[in-house]
Amino acid sequence: MTLTLKPTRRRLLIAHKPFGNLTGLKPHQLKALSRLYFRKFPASSGFTTEQARELASLTHQTKRQIGLIIDRRGHVLMVIVGDQGGILIPALDRLRESSGRLRGVRLLHTHMGSTCLTDEDLMDMVFLRLDSISVITVDPQGFPDQFQWAHLMPPNRERTPYRIYPSLHWSRAGADHQASVESLEKELGREGTAQEVSAEGNALLVSVDTRPRQEQERSLQEVAALAGTAGLEVSDTLIQRVHRVNPKSIMGKGKVAELEVMALQSNASVIIFDQELSPTQLRNLTSITDRKVIDRTQLILDIFAQRATSRAGKLQVEMAQLKYTLPRLIQQDRALSRLAGGIGGRGPGETKLELDRRKIRDRITRIKDELQKLRRHRENIRARRVETDVPVISLVGYTNAGKSTLLNTLTRSRILAEDKLFATLDPTSRRLRFPDEREVVLTDTVGFIKDLPEDLREAFMATLEELSLARVLVHVADASHPEVEEQVEAVQGLLRLLELEDKPLVMVLNKWDLVTQDRKEILQNVFRDAIPASAQEEETLTPLVQTLERLL
Repeated sequence: MTLTLKPTRRRLLIAHKPFGNLTGLKPHQLKALSRLYFRKFPASSGFTTEQARELASLTHQTKRQIGLIIDRRGHVLMVIVGDQGGILIPALDRLRESSGRLRGVRLLHTHMGSTCLTDEDLMDMVFLRLDSISVITVDPQGFPDQFQWAHLMPPNRERTPYRIYPSLHWSRAGADHQASVESLEKELGREGTAQEVSAEGNALLVSVDTRPRQEQERSLQEVAALAGTAGLEVSDTLIQRVHRVNPKSIMGKGKVAELEVMALQSNASVIIFDQELSPTQLRNLTSITDRKVIDRTQLILDIFAQRATSRAGKLQVEMAQLKYTLPRLIQQDRALSRLAGGIGGRGPGETKLELDRRKIRDRITRIKDELQKLRRHRENIRARRVETDVPVISLVGYTNAGKSTLLNTLTRSRILAEDKLFATLDPTSRRLRFPDEREVVLTDTVGFIKDLPEDLREAFMATLEELSLARVLVHVADASHPEVEEQVEAVQGLLRLLELEDKPLVMVLNKWDLVTQDRKEILQNVFRDAIPASAQEEETLTPLVQTLERLL
């Protein structure tokens, strides 16, 4: 039998010290604050008469705001001392937290004067996901005066983030915190169950830009497709048109609070921005939200990392990820958590940040050397093709335009072809025999996308080098896509960057069977030399084969 001794009251008072601004407080005031840890607050009414008077008296004596973090059983977990204008809540990392649920604690604090809940109080409730926040005002004589409280709201048509109850005399306060929390978590749980269909989690898409709203909506549709490819389920979207993007956090604190409430209500664990976030913006956003924050570039890199299969593809993706991570190391405590240990050496006097940066630079150098070897190997293969005089035809086009399906149909192959963005990353080559018994090599390349990250484009230059030796480029466009003109322009822009605009090019308007008759007439006027086809129907590809034979 183990004998457990109860700690003495003195030991408890030493262990339970208040947090915050304690400078200048007298010993008896510190003891009085420590005694608050032994108060048990009722869940139905929020506090008792004696507890309200005790908080008001301590506030009057210390001339500082006092806050209590209280769990759902009424136990005080933290006593916080502020100043006359506010309190600074310490990190609540040890307390329960999970995406889509509240933290399991509420904040009861005091205000000196007649001001009740402020915007700053409400922001704290949102970002910390508190069960509720309540305030007791203290009059000049040190007595409690007014009471007000607020709590977050479940999903609703008006998109109201929280409910603020009217202020009333403290003696009439009857806030039933337990009932409101149970009801709120029940609603959030029902919403989470209805939307939790993805193993990777739910994502909230955000666009903050100076462009018109319609353009942002179209761009977010592509981001939604990218999120689906990455295994995420889009739960909600937020669009904000601004005259100037906030350089610190891309959006104002009020809008960030709205974003946090939307993520809570929609059970989103990931927030994806359509715009590329600077290291400063990413650091500031991650410091005020517990959710994972990524931008469009990181999303594309994650997709590439999931789908790269060859040695070259994996190296290219890793190098692009390292280049993206390097300037953002300052805000990532676990930036190298996915990398193997033992990279590089430890230098004297280096900080961990400097070590991490040097490890990344060393790894990038090694990857470049390995890619150079693979590039020479591919050059030898291409040289042998030149010697045998086998023409190469390369398929290019926007991602998910149907290039892999076209390759399968023409060559009767079975390479991976999915209705997803970036289904194919590594170049695939197959032989194609024309009716006149002439053979060519048909090559499928990685799909293009607008605003392709520069680091990713540079990393995949070895893959795109296949295009340099092609006799003919076949530009496959998705005719059924509402933004086919913009996609075609994006591909042509990348071809210009690669200095391939002078090569013979044949455009194929794929998925022609999905286009309405009115739309067909418009597209035929815009792309007069394009060949309408359906990559899944072999008979529609005869004009394409005849055109390629004539060009070769």
